[in-house]
Amino acid sequence: MAEETIFSKIIRREIPADILYQDELVTAFRDISPQAPTHVLIVPNHLIPTVNDVKASDEKALGRMVTVAAKLAEEAGIAKDGYRLIMNCNQHAGQEVFHIHMHLVGGEPLGPLLAKKQSV
Repeated sequence: MAEETIFSKIIRREIPADILYQDELVTAFRDISPQAPTHVLIVPNHLIPTVNDVKASDEKALGRMVTVAAKLAEEAGIAKDGYRLIMNCNQHAGQEVFHIHMHLVGGEPLGPLLAKKQSV
C-alpha cells in the first residue's frame, strides 16, 4: 500500500483544498466531486490505508472523525434532517484513495443505502 497519498498532501497543506476543520488528529475538507449538496471527507492525519489496517492505537482518531462529522453536519444545517457517514474498504467497496476517510453526505434525501439486485 502507498505511504503517501493525495490526502497526506492536503493534510500538510501542500495542495489546495477547502479545509473545514483540522486538529492534531483529523482533517476535514470538501470533496472535489460532491455527490450531494454537502459532501465532506474526514481523514485521520496519519496514514491508515484501509479499515483492515486500523489498530487499537487509532481509536482516538477514528472517534474524532465521528465527532467532527457531527459538528460539521450541525454547522451545515443538515443534522436535524439527517446525513450519511460512509467508509469504504478496498476495491469491491469502491475505495479509491488508500488513506481511510469518512464521507459526510447530506443536504437532500439520499435514498436507499444499497440498490437491490434484480433476480434473474
